[in-house]
Amino acid sequence: MGLIAIGAGLAVFGAMGAGLGIGIATSKAVEAVARQPEADSKIMKNLILGCALAEATAIYCFVIAILIIMMLGS
Repeated sequence: MGLIAIGAGLAVFGAMGAGLGIGIATSKAVEAVARQPEADSKIMKNLILGCALAEATAIYCFVIAILIIMMLGS
């Protein structure tokens, strides 16, 4: 059971990368809007798309971790 928990933990580890990516993207978008306020709508559209893709990666990691626990834990 210990190795299953380690495997699930490693699968969720990908969510940390998604969190860091969203944070960095948000900070860069805020800097870009501060420099060019007229490009606000364009920057926000790209930011939301990028954050959605990063969040989807985190959800996939979570689903894989749940599958590891359910399939191998029994």
